[in-house]
Amino acid sequence: MEGLMRKSSKLVGLAGAVLALSLLAGCSSNEPDPAQRAVNAANRADQAAARADAAAQKSAAAAAQAQAAASRVEQAASDAKAAADRAEAIASKTMTEHHEARHRRHKRAAAAGAAAGAEAGAAAGAAAGGAAGGATAPEPAPAPAPATP
Repeated sequence: MEGLMRKSSKLVGLAGAVLALSLLAGCSSNEPDPAQRAVNAANRADQAAARADAAAQKSAAAAAQAQAAASRVEQAASDAKAAADRAEAIASKTMTEHHEARHRRHKRAAAAGAAAGAEAGAAAGAAAGGAAGGATAPEPAPAPAPATP
C-alpha cells in the first residue's frame, strides 16, 4: 500500500505541475498579438463610422423636415395676409357703398321735402290769392323794433 501512496502522490504532483504550466501558457496566450489588436481597432473604427453615417443621415432628414415645415409656415402666413387684404378691401367697399347709399337717401329726402314745400307754398299762395280776390300780393310783415339799451 505504501507503493500505491507513493505513486498516487507523484501522479498528483505531476498533474499539478502540468496544470500550473497550462495555466501559465493560457494566461500568456489570452493577450492578442499586435496584428489582432489592429484588426480589432479597425473594426471598432468601422462601426463608429457606420454610426456616424447613420446619425448624419438622420440629421439631414430632420433638416429637410424642418425646411419643409418652415416653408409651410411661410405659405400659411402669406395666405393669411392675402385673406386679410381681401377682407379689408371688402370692408372698405362696403363702407363706401353704405355711405353712398345714405347720401342718395338724404338727397332724395331733401328733394321730396323741397317738392312738398313748394306744393304747400303754392297751395297757400293760391288760398291767399283766392281770399284777397287775386288782385294783389300779400304785404310783407313789418320789421321788428330796435332794442333799447
